[in-house]
Amino acid sequence: MKEIKRFGLIGRNIDYSFSRSYFTHKFNSSKKLSYYEYINFDIQSINKVKVVFNEKNLFGLNVTIPYKQDIINYLDEVDNLANEIGAVNTICFENQKKIGYNTDIVGFKKTLELNSLDNFDSVIILGSGGASKTVEYFCKKNNVSYKIVSRDKKKNYLSYDEINKDILSNTVLIVNCTPVGTYPNIDSSPNLPYNLINDKSIFFDLVYNPEETLFIKKGKKIGCRTINGYQMLKLQADESWNLWQKSIK
Repeated sequence: MKEIKRFGLIGRNIDYSFSRSYFTHKFNSSKKLSYYEYINFDIQSINKVKVVFNEKNLFGLNVTIPYKQDIINYLDEVDNLANEIGAVNTICFENQKKIGYNTDIVGFKKTLELNSLDNFDSVIILGSGGASKTVEYFCKKNNVSYKIVSRDKKKNYLSYDEINKDILSNTVLIVNCTPVGTYPNIDSSPNLPYNLINDKSIFFDLVYNPEETLFIKKGKKIGCRTINGYQMLKLQADESWNLWQKSIK
């Protein structure tokens, strides 16, 4: 009998996770992958990741909120791209080393391309965590003007009450990189001045559960184009799987 090969997701409060159901379905749909399993490693603090790393037969891990930045300190190596972005969402086990990668950037770029989302003047990034690092990297590499909005007042960040009509006057891609609106807190949305947003703007919510968040609903009410995080999530998951193939062989 073949030995079980384990994969999984590191995060906090991740029962709702797409990744477990997505990869479990993938493994169950192929006889070749029938001895693979995907586990949620729900940890309340990042130092508990040491216990996860002691699991037997681990071949790959995903990392989600709120550990995409903190996980870096627990890895043996970080891929150049992930290091430049400043966030890791995929871990491969190669030659007894834990190596961090970022596949979110692939998911984000491909989602924009597949939906022909290139007709915006600037980007507003809601949140300053690991997911926001990916969007910030994209903006820098493509010379797109952007602003980061955070509840935590830091240098070069805007607070929500500093968002004004001038910032929202053009065609703006507004990317929600926070968990606000995620199930079960479906009655929450980022604290934006929605009355100042014009209908040429685009609402991109990285939240995917529920499919239509309050943020998305508010965007639709204004008349804006909207997109949720499901497509990006699937694309980054597929890219993670491509990376893990090296660990499996």
